[in-house]
Amino acid sequence: MILLGVNTGSSSVRLALWEARGDRPLALARVPATSDPAAALSPFLEGRSVDAIVHRVVHGGSALVDPCRIDDAVRAEIARLVPLAPLHNPRALTWIDGCRAALPTTPQIAVFDTAFFARLPEVATLYALPRALTRRAGLRRYGFHGLAHRSMWEAWRRTRARGDSDRVITIQLGGGCSMAAIVDGRAIETSMGMTPLGGLMMQTRPGDLDPGVLLHLINECDVAPTELARMLAEESGLRGVSGRTGEVRELLPLEAAGDEDARRALALYVHRARAQLGAFLVQLGALGGVDAILFGGGVGEHEPQIRARILAGMEWCGVRLDARASQIDAGASQIDAGASQIDAGASQGLVRLHHEASRVAVYVAAVDEERLLRDDAVLLLERKP
Repeated sequence: MILLGVNTGSSSVRLALWEARGDRPLALARVPATSDPAAALSPFLEGRSVDAIVHRVVHGGSALVDPCRIDDAVRAEIARLVPLAPLHNPRALTWIDGCRAALPTTPQIAVFDTAFFARLPEVATLYALPRALTRRAGLRRYGFHGLAHRSMWEAWRRTRARGDSDRVITIQLGGGCSMAAIVDGRAIETSMGMTPLGGLMMQTRPGDLDPGVLLHLINECDVAPTELARMLAEESGLRGVSGRTGEVRELLPLEAAGDEDARRALALYVHRARAQLGAFLVQLGALGGVDAILFGGGVGEHEPQIRARILAGMEWCGVRLDARASQIDAGASQIDAGASQIDAGASQGLVRLHHEASRVAVYVAAVDEERLLRDDAVLLLERKP
């Protein structure tokens, strides 16, 4: 059985071709999110047939929790949730429709980023708004980047013995950024909320805001809601504060050259992450402590300065970094950089960053969303009716 994985992000789409039980993908590609699906699929597939197509869909709401076959009702629900994920769900729909047009008889499956957080404790889902309103409007915290957080946790768990304690904080730093607290494989808290705009400061999104700021912009500054939505999604975060770019890899050399706006943007980015990490450390501390902190995503894997800044001065809670290991770029080309920097977890996609005397393990965990898409689709297809 051959499966095509379609991982739609806000700016790009990752394509992966897998055998049902293969250890490595048969083919991988990244194309712009604006690509025509049929035009992108033809050279990628190179005439190979596929038995199923599995899509990452960012927002599944309360109804779409488990992996499912995409029929008209599922497509309609994904479309209904577009206002809650305007950068992501429309892209997913474009690719769902494009794949249906290009491969009309091939079954399609959806796997939802919100699913990992669907069973959060109730208190972690609530907003402090009138209860009647939240029920009527379906207002709740959903959480996002579920596949990424699940991938990091699974990589960590594969290195643990049965019965070991399992209290983990996962930090996904990429174009979008989020943090999760996980106990025994279950997410108990997330930094994101009802939409992917909330939580940590991101590349172009602001993260958490005083709602009074938005009311002031609408009522006193005559900012139209449509313009406000665009600003929050595309012009805020690192890009907004720096006035130049949302790319950490571009801001770091600007900061080193004395650019004050770049310094300010990165300082705020780190400050917000440290504040959220502190909150999660307290939450897990009340449950017995933290076993590991895991970094993932493009920034989390490739920018050691940012990791080090976020964890600076946290010896008080048992975090002690290894001076050499914490400075490596943990990308795939660096996984074999030195045995002294990487422990046995490397074979599971983990790169060790902590000192051997650290009470809390710290790793970079290679996020593999495509493999999870494949695995979830295979389980669904093999399930007996």
